[in-house]
Amino acid sequence: MQQSKQNMASLNNEAAASSSSSSLPLSSTDHQNHYTYEVFLSFRGEDTRSNFTDHLHSLLCDRGIQTFRDANKLRRGEEISAALLKAIEQSRVSIIVFSQNYASSRWCLDELVKILECRKSKGQEVIPVFYKVDPSHVRHQTGAFADAFAMLDQHKYKDSIGKWRKALSDAADLSGWTYEEDQSEAEFIKKIVGDLSARVVNPSYDLDVAEHPIGLKSCRQNVNRLLDAEENNMVGIWGPGGIGKTTIAKDVFNSIRREFDHRCFLADVRSNGLAQLQRRLLSHILGDANLEVSSVDQGVSLIKTRMRNKKILLILDDVSHSSQLKNLVPSPDCFGPGSRILITTRDKRCLIAHQVNEVYEVKILDDDQALELFSLNAFKSNGPPHAYLELARHAVRYAQGLPLALIVLGSHLFNRSIKEWKATIGSCKGGPQADIQKVLKQSYDALEKDLQELFLDIACFFKGKHAAHVKPILEACYDHKTMVIGIAQLQEKALIRIDRDDHIWMHDLIEEMDKDIVYQESPEEPGERSRVWSEEDVNDVLTYNTVSILMMFCVFQFGKHFILNIISY
Repeated sequence: MQQSKQNMASLNNEAAASSSSSSLPLSSTDHQNHYTYEVFLSFRGEDTRSNFTDHLHSLLCDRGIQTFRDANKLRRGEEISAALLKAIEQSRVSIIVFSQNYASSRWCLDELVKILECRKSKGQEVIPVFYKVDPSHVRHQTGAFADAFAMLDQHKYKDSIGKWRKALSDAADLSGWTYEEDQSEAEFIKKIVGDLSARVVNPSYDLDVAEHPIGLKSCRQNVNRLLDAEENNMVGIWGPGGIGKTTIAKDVFNSIRREFDHRCFLADVRSNGLAQLQRRLLSHILGDANLEVSSVDQGVSLIKTRMRNKKILLILDDVSHSSQLKNLVPSPDCFGPGSRILITTRDKRCLIAHQVNEVYEVKILDDDQALELFSLNAFKSNGPPHAYLELARHAVRYAQGLPLALIVLGSHLFNRSIKEWKATIGSCKGGPQADIQKVLKQSYDALEKDLQELFLDIACFFKGKHAAHVKPILEACYDHKTMVIGIAQLQEKALIRIDRDDHIWMHDLIEEMDKDIVYQESPEEPGERSRVWSEEDVNDVLTYNTVSILMMFCVFQFGKHFILNIISY
C-alpha cells in the first residue's frame, strides 16, 4: 500500500487526459530485463475514468494484479513527463482503451506513439480495447473518431499529426477486445481481466532456469537457430536423463516467448494423462480456467478447431511416447502461422514417428565446464580449493559431464570434511548416488521386458566392445529381430551409443545403475542373480555350485573376461 502511494505521488499532476496502471516490482529476472511494471494502461480520463476504467481497475486489484491509477484529473505542460515515459518503458504490457474522445488528447496520442516504440524495441505486449468505438474508425480516423481528432489544433501540432495518424492505424491493426453497445460491460471487463491474467500477465514471468547456467548459452543459441528456420515449426531436444534437456528448453522459452501471442510450457508430459494435458494446454492458451476435456478425442478436436489461428510457442517437456505428440500436436498446421513447438525427450523414436526432422542432441559438459559446475555447487566458487582439487577431479570423473550428477554430488559434498568426501566418492551405494540413479532408472523402467534384458546384458558384459563381435553372442540369447531392433531402440532412447569405430558405449552412471539392478536381485548370493560378470563372482558360483537348481547357466570367454549368464527354464 505504501509503495502504491509513493508511485501515485511520483506521477501526481502528470495526467488528465490519460493515466497509467502498474503492479509492484517483479522478480530479479525482470529487473535484468528492465521491467518494473506488469501493465501500463492508457485511457482518456474524461471518457472512462469514472466508469469503465474504474471497474477495470477494481477487478484487476481483485485478481491480485496490483494496479496504479493516477487520481489527478488535470494535465499540465506541453510534454509527457519523464516519469510517465519511464513507466511506459518499464512495463511488460500496455493496454490502450480507445474511447470516443481518445484522439482529442495530444497526451494520449504521444503516449500511444511511445507505447508502439516500446513494442518495436523491447517486444512489449500491446493490446487495444475498443470501447464503444469501431476499430475501423480508429484505423482510418473516420466517424466519431475523426471528429475527436479534428479538435486538435492542426497547425500547432502539424509536425506530430503524421506520426499520430500512423500510430492510431498501427494500434488498430493489433488483436484486442471490442466492446459492443448491447453487451454486458461487467462480462466484457471479466473477459479482459481473465484473458490478460491467463494469456499475458502470468505466462510473461520468466521460467526458473538454473542457478548456474554453465554451457547453457551455446545450447540455447543452437536450438534457436533450428527454430528460426522458416520450414521448422517443430524441433526436438534429445538426450539421456539428467543431461539438461528441460533446462535448455526453459532457457529457449524465456529467450523467445515475447515473439508469440500465446505461450505454454507443458512440464512432465511423461507423468500426466493425455486428456489432462490437453485441458492444461487449451485452458492456458484460451484463458478459460473452467474449460473441460471429457475425452482425448474431444481434446484433439478442440486443439484443431480452437488453435489454428493462434501464433503459439509450445514446449512439451519430457515426452515419452509418440501418442503424446499425436494428441497434443495432431498435425503440423494445427496452430497458427509462425507457431513453434519444442519437444524434449529421452526417446528419439518419438520424434521420428511424429516427423520432427530437426533434433538437437544434448552433449555432456566438457572437463572445464564440469569442474566449474561441480565447484559452484560444492564450494560456491568457480573452482575447488587446493586441498580439495584431486578429490574434486575424482568426483567430476565419476559424473562424466552429466549435469544432474555434478549438481547432486556437489550439493551433497558442500561444507563437508575431506574424510566425508573420501567416504562419499569411494561409495557406490546410497547418498547422492541413489538420487542420481533414481532419475536415470526412469528410462530403464519404461522399457519392455525383452529390451530391459538386452540392456542389462550390454551393460554387464559388452560396454566398450566391438558391435560386430557382440551381435553374434546376443543372437545366441535373443532372436535376430529382437537383437537388431533392440540395439536400435536403445540408441534412440539415448541409453547406448555406437561410435564411429563401431564400439558400444554408455555413460558410466547408466552402467552402474544397470549392474546395481542385477546386484539387488540377490545382494548376498551371486548365484541367485541373473548375471555375474566379475571373475571373483564367477569363480564363487562355479566353485561352490551356488546356482539355483531351477537354473541353467552358460559360461564363455570374451577376451580376458568370463561371462556367466544364468538363464531360467
